[in-house]
Amino acid sequence: MRAKRFTLVDVFSTEAFRGNPVAVVHDAGGMSDQDMLGLARWTNLSETCFLLPADDPAADYRLRIFSTLREMPFAGHPTLGACHAWLAAGGAPRGEVVVQSCSVGLVQVRAGQSRLAFRAPPLLRAGPVEEPLLASILTAFGLHRDEVRHARWVDNGAGWLALMLDDRARLLGLAPDLSGLHGVPIGLCAPWPGGDASFEVRAFIGGDAVPEDPATGSLNAGLARWLLAEGMAPPSFVIAQGTAIGRAGRIHVHSDGTEVWIGGACVTRVEGQLLL
Repeated sequence: MRAKRFTLVDVFSTEAFRGNPVAVVHDAGGMSDQDMLGLARWTNLSETCFLLPADDPAADYRLRIFSTLREMPFAGHPTLGACHAWLAAGGAPRGEVVVQSCSVGLVQVRAGQSRLAFRAPPLLRAGPVEEPLLASILTAFGLHRDEVRHARWVDNGAGWLALMLDDRARLLGLAPDLSGLHGVPIGLCAPWPGGDASFEVRAFIGGDAVPEDPATGSLNAGLARWLLAEGMAPPSFVIAQGTAIGRAGRIHVHSDGTEVWIGGACVTRVEGQLLL
């Protein structure tokens, strides 16, 4: 039996158990793809991730990320949670920022006084959502076409598409039937005038163990690039997520004019050994 260091990190909230948990396996060498997918299905979290030695001379470490359905090329809250766990275990970056290698390439993560932030990767797919797919989504969510202000692809490696609604209360009241949208990552957002965040977001993946994600870095990174490019958000703003399911995710977005950074709190909740 092999023992590996194991960390469970709460990401995107300072309130205990109200962010998005991610499992991190340290020194995951020797684990097969099936081992990793099997563990991800066993933890039953939105993602489980695995720290490995860097496979790129520019990186500090390599990260593999698995949902209960498949390996993910990129995901935001695992990126922050894994970086937090790596630093807490004694990891030291060679430069001013941590450089993570994953399937979408190199991702920079920088540490501030109260949160970590990753540089949002570029969109791999943008533009309008195809009408047949949009029609299926509207049916699943019980929405009318005139309730959707925009429908856009915001895919940065995780496959996300996004719908923007005008009404936050309508967004929070949605109870979708995702049975016909297996594996399709769908984000919905609405402005929140007068709230402690500029936008409210919900995220769904049909067929996943966690059909509604509590706080989603990759989706919000894609949304941020879109909102900023279209002039629908200021250079710095906050996104709320998880409200509808009793969470309190807060995702901090900052654009320095060149890059977009997606940040949030990371708090270790469980440390121990994983026995294989």
